[in-house]
Amino acid sequence: MNDREIIREFVLAYVKDDSLEDDENMFELGYVNSLFAMQLVMFVEKKFEMTISREQLRLDNFRSIEAIAELVERQRSVAS
Repeated sequence: MNDREIIREFVLAYVKDDSLEDDENMFELGYVNSLFAMQLVMFVEKKFEMTISREQLRLDNFRSIEAIAELVERQRSVAS
């Protein structure tokens, strides 16, 4: 499984909408509340062994499955 698939699997376990596209804004669609937002951040940190900085805790980085996957990829590039 690639990063995007891993993130998608986690999100769909909570969202329960298989029609959610990777580029759709989960916040605008009303799928994300404050508790799920924190679970999402914690999942990304643990699963991908990274730390999300204060600067990275922006809606743009977590608005969609695609945005989260891009954040993970950027972090890997910086760490390499």
